[in-house]
Amino acid sequence: MRHTVNIYRRLLGVQLRSQMQYRTAFVLDTLASATIVLLEFGAIALVLDRFGHIQGWTLGEVAFLYALVEISFGLMDMVFSGFDPPRFGRMVRQGSFDQLLLRPVNITVQVLGSDVTIRRMGKIILGSAIFVLALQMTDITWTAVKVAYLPIVILSMFLFFSGLFMIGSTITFWTVESIEIMNILTYGGSFMMSYPMHIYPLGMRRVFTFVIPAIFLNYYPALFFLDKPDPFNFPSFAPFIAPFVGGATFVCALIVWHFGMRHYQSTGT
Repeated sequence: MRHTVNIYRRLLGVQLRSQMQYRTAFVLDTLASATIVLLEFGAIALVLDRFGHIQGWTLGEVAFLYALVEISFGLMDMVFSGFDPPRFGRMVRQGSFDQLLLRPVNITVQVLGSDVTIRRMGKIILGSAIFVLALQMTDITWTAVKVAYLPIVILSMFLFFSGLFMIGSTITFWTVESIEIMNILTYGGSFMMSYPMHIYPLGMRRVFTFVIPAIFLNYYPALFFLDKPDPFNFPSFAPFIAPFVGGATFVCALIVWHFGMRHYQSTGT
């Protein structure tokens, strides 16, 4: 275990040094990442400024949802860039993954360390700034439970999105190219979770409640933090399911990933 951690630390160091070789490009990429978040949230702010609220949720409350998703997804996208399905699919197609298999190092650690996108810090920093803004715009009564639960919610979403990335990468063992549904679940899912879940049609809510229980990762914890009533009348423990959903998704992803590696056949490139 110590050897594996040491290997990952060295791979991370290589990534940091390589990306910092061109400081100007790094700064511009980081600013570009932050600008995308700023433009997206700016569009939300303009709409809510015009209409005042979205089905009872104010700008500050929507900003709370949005910020938690941006922070957790940004962290995942930075740490798990190696498992980004389109990028991993290119590795499989070009034969780069076969090179990793020849090395006497844990393959999961090698994929993790193959790409750590530090420029995602722009997304994380701006997401944190929006979170601070949300706190100023909402009247949250903080308790010890809420303070302790906040990082658990962020970690839960981190594990959820990480698991989706790993499943999407594993699928490329058989399809070579990543399938579009994984982009819908990862990038599309993060966008969907940035808004109050009750604004969506019934069919979509059912999918993201009973098939892919994303509703419990951000929306229900937000109801708890913001002391808002539950429009769906779920049990009182619903806001606290997030760590189980995130953890279960990640464990399932690991099982799928190891199954895929056991049955992987080279593309021959």
